[in-house]
Order: sequence, then structure tokens, then C-alpha cells
Amino acid sequence: MNKPLLSAWIVSIIATAGSLYFSEILHYVPCTFCWYQRILMYPLVILLGRAFYEQDLRIHRYILPLSILGMLVSGYHYCLQKIPALQQFEMCQSGVPCSVDYINWLGFITIPFLAFMAFTLITICMFLLMNGNRKNETAA
Repeated sequence: MNKPLLSAWIVSIIATAGSLYFSEILHYVPCTFCWYQRILMYPLVILLGRAFYEQDLRIHRYILPLSILGMLVSGYHYCLQKIPALQQFEMCQSGVPCSVDYINWLGFITIPFLAFMAFTLITICMFLLMNGNRKNETAA
């Protein structure tokens, strides 16, 4: 069993379940950046689950571009919420503004922050997986 691969899969499941909880149970309407983050996170559940089942240790090649892009999008979204000067560059023109804080736990934990942490953890797991593969190939 590969722990970084399993960990990344579990993080993606929790992030997806949390996203669905916020929108379907609490009825928070996702903004444009939230949709972009969903587009990048939701496929990870399937890709990482399949990779874990088949023990595909080369999955990092497909996951890293999605997770790194997700980090960038969610990081920028978080900055839109927390840095008032950036709100003039907001992309959300219709519907819910991207700067809305549905949650603000401890003064800094928002939905984009949670997404950023999930994408960051998945990225770290993929780098660990990649480094583990290199060590195994070198030893062989």
C-alpha cells in the first residue's frame, strides 16, 4: 500500500465532500472561482481512486498539473477575499461575488483557504510519490 497515494485520494474525497456539503446542504452558491476549483478537484477523486486501486505509481504526471493549478486558483481566490485592494480585479461579474466569505473560522479559514490546503496536501503527496518512485528505480 502506497501511503502518499492513499493520503492524496482521501484528501480529494474530503475536499469534494466538503464542497458538496457547502453547496447542497448549506445552500452556499458557488462563485466563478469556486467552480474552477471544483473543476480541478472533482476529477482527482476518480483519478486517484483508480490509481490507488491499480497501484499506478506514475499518476503524479497527471495529478500534479491539476493540483498545482488548483493551488494557484484557490490561492488567488483567497487573496481576493482577504486583500481588499485586489477586489477591484474580481472576475465574478454575475451571481455571487468571489470576495464573499461564507465561512470565516478563526478569522482566516475560508472555503478557498480549505481548497488551497487540499490542493497543497495533494501536491505534497504527489511529490512524495514521485520521489519514492525515483528511489525505487535507482535501487533496482
